Amino acid sequence: IPTYCRFLWLGIASFGVPEKLGCANLPLNSRQKELCKRKPYLLPSIREGARLGIQECRSQFRHERWNCMVAPATAAGPLGAGPLFGYELSSGTKETAFIYAVMAAGLVHSVTRSCSAGNMTECSCDTTLQNGGSASGGWHWGGCSDDVQYGMWFSRKFLDLPIRNTTGKESKVLLAMNLHNNEAGRQAVAKLMSVDCRCHGVSGSCAVKTCWKTMSSFEKIGHLLKDKYENSIQISDKIKRKMRRREKDQRKIPIHKDDLLYVNKSPNYCVEDKKLGIPGTQGRECNRTSEGADGCNLLCCGRGYNTHVVRHVERCECKFIWCCYVRCRRCESMTDVHTCK
Repeated sequence: IPTYCRFLWLGIASFGVPEKLGCANLPLNSRQKELCKRKPYLLPSIREGARLGIQECRSQFRHERWNCMVAPATAAGPLGAGPLFGYELSSGTKETAFIYAVMAAGLVHSVTRSCSAGNMTECSCDTTLQNGGSASGGWHWGGCSDDVQYGMWFSRKFLDLPIRNTTGKESKVLLAMNLHNNEAGRQAVAKLMSVDCRCHGVSGSCAVKTCWKTMSSFEKIGHLLKDKYENSIQISDKIKRKMRRREKDQRKIPIHKDDLLYVNKSPNYCVEDKKLGIPGTQGRECNRTSEGADGCNLLCCGRGYNTHVVRHVERCECKFIWCCYVRCRRCESMTDVHTCK
């Protein structure tokens, strides 16, 4: 299954009510359609997982040269009917690593949330945490703990293609890397699980606490994955027994399952490359006073920037007049907007 086929499922984010279309008419590969037919009630969660991943990718990279570009709708179909992220899906770069990780994490998060909300019959709260606790510590498990293990199981089932089932069109090192990064995304969700508690006792004494496990917000998971992206590890483009670091003097340092891995260095996102589908940063809005990634110096890659004045008109100083309407003034303001040359 080519890379773009494995990511067709992200196009489901653009369907309002995917379950009305039926599995056969959705942008899924053959394995996913088969799973969809067996578990059609998961379609809303799959759609939400795709939406979460795409939204968080855009949010984390909104100020950077690569801003998680998403392919627009085409004549062939809606958003995602073709390769949703284009070049990045098969490039084996740090950006590829982040896309795979955040999409796998999004699916875990949405399916697990749906289980906890009671929207599905085959999963609910984490039953392993409904008894026990610490009598001496004055707390016990109760409430509804998020069953993240079910979400992780489904994410693996839906996204992970065994290497032995692949053809020679893609190198096995890229496929192994993508599977690793899928799992790194899932591990991020599990790592950020937290324990919430509620107090019980006379006059709020908190003599006993009922506790449950809950997932972090997806924004927090996105921040963790962005940090993993910043510290991602380049691996060798040849697999012997297992994946290993590219730099020979670093090969004794272990690779952890929550690390993000990449094979190839990122391309130059500064300039347009139509062949790779890279738009470049010309015309992007930048922050003249920032020294960070969103600053005009970095975002514009040293080419300089244009400044134009934007006029804003809005209602202001509104007052309620008896009876019965609101009177406002019409206020104007001028703002400098800087865009990359």
